[in-house]
Amino acid sequence: MEVLVLGKDSASKPMYEQIFESLRERIQLQQYKVGDRVPSEKELCDEFGVSRITTKKALEMLANEQLIVRQPGRGSFVADTAVTLDGLGRSASPMTGKEPNRKLLIGLVITNFSDMYGTELLYGMEEASRQHDSFLVLRRSFGIPEQEEQCIRELLELGVDGMIIFPAQGEYFSDEILKLVVSKFPFVMIDRYLKGIPASSVSTDNVGAAREGTAHLFELGHQHIAFLTQPPVNTTTIEERIEGFIEAHNDQGILVNRELWVESMLSSLPSEFDPEAKVRDVQTLVAHFQKHPQITAVFAAEYDIALLALEAAEQVGMRVPEQLSILCFDSPHTDRHSRITHLKQNQFSMGEQAFNMVLQHMQGQEAGGVKRIVLPAMLVKGTSTGKVREHAVFQSK
Repeated sequence: MEVLVLGKDSASKPMYEQIFESLRERIQLQQYKVGDRVPSEKELCDEFGVSRITTKKALEMLANEQLIVRQPGRGSFVADTAVTLDGLGRSASPMTGKEPNRKLLIGLVITNFSDMYGTELLYGMEEASRQHDSFLVLRRSFGIPEQEEQCIRELLELGVDGMIIFPAQGEYFSDEILKLVVSKFPFVMIDRYLKGIPASSVSTDNVGAAREGTAHLFELGHQHIAFLTQPPVNTTTIEERIEGFIEAHNDQGILVNRELWVESMLSSLPSEFDPEAKVRDVQTLVAHFQKHPQITAVFAAEYDIALLALEAAEQVGMRVPEQLSILCFDSPHTDRHSRITHLKQNQFSMGEQAFNMVLQHMQGQEAGGVKRIVLPAMLVKGTSTGKVREHAVFQSK
């Protein structure tokens, strides 16, 4: 154990200041070189026989002097004199945002991902990380707000340099996200944005895409269209798809009949783990189709909801597309599922641009403003949509 040697007038100084001066001298004498870890609060407690409050203050003084970089969960490291500290106490070069001898880490918090939606997002982010010689660190929240907050905290403790967040659905935004905004931590929202939160985002032009999809159904002669979705409250992606659906009706001078809508589909939510939820949703749609036999088409907000409509149609004896047309957002990239007419989002580009935008924020290129990027979707015509034909009132099998 190293013994602290006090100077003549050191006894009059507070203990935290004496520890600060001792550590500063070790750094100046290069006993601790750039990038080396300095003793932790606990180790300094043992060495100097003081409380953690005292050693914490000494380390804070070193950080304020830009002599060390403090990273929660990792420790304190000797800083390069050419490197400055950012507002969260991590070392960051003004040009690159990198710490000495360390590659960038970008955290990703995503609800979940599958072949239907999310995998292509990851491909885009991962490819961008390769191009910038950096790494992507993934955590899933499953759309659970508390889990989302925990994921953000864990990634910050790991020491990520920036973050991409696919936020949970519903009338909620995380306190942890608000803290990122306040501290000006570089992060970007993907797929949706949060109202009232000044954060950059990358998403699909959901209004334009829904408008195009609905117009396609109108072109086929459909006027009685059921819109199927999970509860849309304060989930911007769903709200925008509803907006586009309504705008398409206005374009054609057709009244929107909300009695034909179902806004209670829960089984597609990433936070829903009840195996009976799908059964309940199908039963809801069976009853809905029987109650509203005038329905000739369905616009599903998501692919999984389109599958529920297919199953319900089979149960009531409705043939697709002869008696019921089905259109949705997204579809897995396999021949087996390509028959469903869908609006294909450019997920790869969304992921790639989100990653690049985080890097721009880190480098100060986006300072002073919030940027929102919206990308067009493409209508992919399958065999699940067709022209309106006469149909009878259907009964469940």
